[in-house]
Amino acid sequence: MKKIILLVAVAVTLFSCNNLAEGEYIISGTIKGMKSGLVYLEKQNPMGMGISAIDTVKIVDGKFEIKGKTGEPEIHFIQVDKLEGKVPVILEGGEITVEVDKDSVFKSKMGGTYNNDEFSKFGLESSNIQKKLQKNVMAFQMKNKAIIEEAQKTNDTVVMNKLKLEYDVIQKEMTDYTFNYPKTHPKSFISVLIIQAMFNNRNFTEKDIEKVYNSLDESLKKTKPGKSIQENLALSKKKPTLK
Repeated sequence: MKKIILLVAVAVTLFSCNNLAEGEYIISGTIKGMKSGLVYLEKQNPMGMGISAIDTVKIVDGKFEIKGKTGEPEIHFIQVDKLEGKVPVILEGGEITVEVDKDSVFKSKMGGTYNNDEFSKFGLESSNIQKKLQKNVMAFQMKNKAIIEEAQKTNDTVVMNKLKLEYDVIQKEMTDYTFNYPKTHPKSFISVLIIQAMFNNRNFTEKDIEKVYNSLDESLKKTKPGKSIQENLALSKKKPTLK
């Protein structure tokens, strides 16, 4: 009898977990050491004009739950009242899990859906690479501190460009990991955000960007950043070429 009850309970749980309609999401969060308080789900305003809360829920016994519906994957933020820092999540249909580290918010974890699992992996790998490079970065900053300050005062672009090239060499492993990511993760929402950033990197031509963009899954091309990349590529093709 107990086995039957257990099987029924499991079946009900599985059914409820997969009974979300298209675009519906549930964010299940935990905050160890924080029994009560408020949690805000925030998103960036249009044109990057600040961040606004779109939902507010209560923390009950260290847990919170946010439900809603979204049209496409987008970066949102979890802001816990009285804590410094925000936890970025990719808001998309499905069950999203968030473990908030109240002592070090940047160490918080997200997962549950494909894009949030990938977001978490990408953040962890990026952090590991940066830790490895930290010693060289600090040495570079200490060595060139006075030179950088003087170049900024005099607007010496020659010196600044030279230093940037040296810094780029130090950061090469991080840069390679970031910009190679879309090539190996054509379905990850992070990939389309990285391709957007490629427009601001002088090491990539429009042809480079277009090639990587064309390799993306069609679902990503239909997102807001995907459409933005399409528009930028179209505009670049219309620009007159210098002879």
